[in-house]
Amino acid sequence: MKIALLGYGRMGKAVEKEAVARGHEIVFHGDLENAHQASMLRPETCDCIIEFTRPESAMANFRSLLPTGVPIVTGTTGWDNDFEAWKAEVLASGIGFMYSSNFSPGVNIMFKLNQRLAKMMNAHPEFDCFVEESHHRHKKDAPSGTALSLANQVLDGLDRKETTVSAALQQRPPHENELSIAYTRAGEIIGKHNVNYISDIEQISISHEAFNRRGFALGAVLGAEWMHGKQGFYQFSDIFEG
Repeated sequence: MKIALLGYGRMGKAVEKEAVARGHEIVFHGDLENAHQASMLRPETCDCIIEFTRPESAMANFRSLLPTGVPIVTGTTGWDNDFEAWKAEVLASGIGFMYSSNFSPGVNIMFKLNQRLAKMMNAHPEFDCFVEESHHRHKKDAPSGTALSLANQVLDGLDRKETTVSAALQQRPPHENELSIAYTRAGEIIGKHNVNYISDIEQISISHEAFNRRGFALGAVLGAEWMHGKQGFYQFSDIFEG
């Protein structure tokens, strides 16, 4: 495959290494200096664009790439307040688009476990649920996109939780129907996520810890391979269906 990279920081460089190792060709490196040139990419010369930039620039990047007709895979988080509107825009445009709050294959397996566990725990009201995450001190958004994905999966499956709460807990305790999300920003932590169920007598936890960025980079390349020739709106977890 011919792959374009938009965003050539630590993640972009890690994606390039994994892509080249899997026999792909990098045809464009986009950073702050030349990102605008990505709008000139076309399906004849590029099979997929992998985007890892910043939340504040993500939507502008996506819209500039729509006319290219090239499938987009993005790992940028923190932009998805406009998720449904953007999904409709993608479907109307006819391009292919893949999003994930986390491209780690292990995290996406955790997503599946989390969804199943939340539904199972409806039968056990004695357990309260909470989500925790830790990341490096450079991360721009908090809670992380992955923590929010895990929390939303719990809300979808666990009837007694109806909304999330995080910053407000500095001023008050959580209500019974609120799912608490805790976060830490320190050092160079790559990423840790836990979903916990706790009762008066025991605790159940599912967790994932990343030791380096290679898993995220490999997942983005796997996403690009899966997206080859596809149209429509997808999430990376779709690869793990069935």
